[in-house]
Amino acid sequence: MSETKKVTLPILAWYGDTELEVDFPASWDVTVCNMKGEGTPPLDDAGFRKAFANPIGTKTIREMARGKKEVVILFDDMSRGTPSADIVPYVLEELAAAGIKDGQIRFVAAIGAHGSMTAIDFTKKLGSDVMARFPVYNHNPYENCTSVGPSPQGIPMQFNAEVMMCDLKIGIGAIVPHPMSGYGGGSKIILPGVASITTIDLNHTRLGPSETCGIGKYEGNILKLDMNDAARMAGLDVKVDCIFNLKRQVTHLFVGDVVDEHVAGVKVAKDFYASDMVEDCDIVVANCFAKANEMVLAPYVATPLLKQSGGDFVIVVVTPEGQINHYWSRSFGKNLGGRNFAPKTELPANTKRLTVMQPYPDYVGGDWVAPYDQINFTRNWPDTIESLKATYGDKAKVAVIPDVTVQYFPE
Repeated sequence: MSETKKVTLPILAWYGDTELEVDFPASWDVTVCNMKGEGTPPLDDAGFRKAFANPIGTKTIREMARGKKEVVILFDDMSRGTPSADIVPYVLEELAAAGIKDGQIRFVAAIGAHGSMTAIDFTKKLGSDVMARFPVYNHNPYENCTSVGPSPQGIPMQFNAEVMMCDLKIGIGAIVPHPMSGYGGGSKIILPGVASITTIDLNHTRLGPSETCGIGKYEGNILKLDMNDAARMAGLDVKVDCIFNLKRQVTHLFVGDVVDEHVAGVKVAKDFYASDMVEDCDIVVANCFAKANEMVLAPYVATPLLKQSGGDFVIVVVTPEGQINHYWSRSFGKNLGGRNFAPKTELPANTKRLTVMQPYPDYVGGDWVAPYDQINFTRNWPDTIESLKATYGDKAKVAVIPDVTVQYFPE
């Protein structure tokens, strides 16, 4: 048996968080593009408590909660790797210390324009204790949204009415690179999280095309500034944001004012998720892990590593649930889709051949990245690598991205 180079990739977020070993011919030039924060150990209990005891720009949650009548805790959905169940107990402890009773608390999934979550999803995100003690609701971007007027940039602001009825609003999320707002987390829990489809659409389409927007673009990002205004207008009292490693363990935690804590977190995230650039590759293997159900993110990050003359782009997508429903941008028929849907007409940039490795078939999910008939669908790594070896023989320059959905390559 010929020698091979082996690379281990994280897979199956929310389904056991396991690993996949992929192999390459020993003669190939293979670079694993690890993010700089790879291997960072998780926070211990003392680390969590320190973050909650020393909020950034606000009082502690227990101080803010005293005398409040109704509390809402917002959390992100299965398209985000946030291990919310590890964070929620500390939030509930803070509320209990302020005398808040279980009957005063509800959870709302800040799903934006994504599909609704099930009880299975809620349990994975929040834990069975939360499901047994509290009501947990999905946000509906098409109904029951309250208008609070236009933002300073002229976008009409409409938010979940249940959220707006509460006099203490807490959000839980994660800070990772994002192709439009620069970084996720922070005020995104409000917009798009619990905003109406009208607000989501106008925020993204009026402001999103700006050159200030893009992966890692934060200062001056007008889309993000509008989101910050939205969080202020909605009255979000405190945000809890984490940074996590490739085992989806919390390594850093930021608690406090939705803008101030996010600024502090982004300073860490910029370096944590950054990866060293590899240029002129014949093949790029982009693994989707934390956001495996949003493989649309992969081309933004991975294709600049390919030769400009073109190469093989391989997206590894291992998720039983397939690609997430997205009412704003996904397809709902061969020629129909959400408000921002546009049928793909060509392969991603720098791509001669696109392979999507899906052990769990999701044919329709492919149209998020390319036309169906231009995608080489495979079901396992042996078939995938044999196809590549047939093209390149004994020589190829390869870049492997362990999690293309959270990593980025700074300009």
